[in-house]
Amino acid sequence: MDYAVIAFSFLAGILPAMVWLLFLLREDARCPEPKQLIALTFLAGMVAVALALPLEHAACNYWGNCVAPGYDIHVLISWAVIEETLKYAVVALVVLWRRAVDETIDYVIYMITAALGFAALENALFLLAPFSAGHYVDGFLTDNLRFVGSTLLHVVASSAIGFSLAFSASKRPAIRIPAAAGGLILAAALHTLFNFLIISEDGSTTLAAFFTVWTGVLVFFILFEVLKYYRYRNLPKNVC
Repeated sequence: MDYAVIAFSFLAGILPAMVWLLFLLREDARCPEPKQLIALTFLAGMVAVALALPLEHAACNYWGNCVAPGYDIHVLISWAVIEETLKYAVVALVVLWRRAVDETIDYVIYMITAALGFAALENALFLLAPFSAGHYVDGFLTDNLRFVGSTLLHVVASSAIGFSLAFSASKRPAIRIPAAAGGLILAAALHTLFNFLIISEDGSTTLAAFFTVWTGVLVFFILFEVLKYYRYRNLPKNVC
């Protein structure tokens, strides 16, 4: 494969995710996280893609049908569980034990950063086929749909884990562990639902898939504002 095509696919895949990342980080502009740690988390999310691919291939071999649009529901569930678990695992391994994670909102920020890293590489891989065949218009259409669809799905799904960790951060382990598990289950369920809706043979449920994602985005911003309110309510302006 032409290296220029690979580079172009990577660039086209990563830029939309970077746009969302910059937009979301502006929501935390008052007390930003260390840039090096944000970059490391983004890269960790990309690494999670490389870990997910062989596991998803194994799921295909185990359950059977992995050809669109007739995916076996067990495959869709397996893929969602694999991806959401790995995104959480890399964040836990790379970030969550660090001193920089000192506020509840940080759990959400780092989870969505890893999610966008994952989406960036996943998008690039999706673009390889159309770009290598010279179908650049098809590739850009795919990229635009993923910009408002699957990329945001990863953000919403991973934020479910982040919010579960955030709202249970001050609780004892007996509560934090089930909360984290519940967030992971919710993330996998949202991921599975989107995939199930988006692969409809006649496209009749595509609108429902995007409605699900954007409803999740609305809930995300509401909860994010709640965390910001409790973070800053007793602090003078311009003070973290």
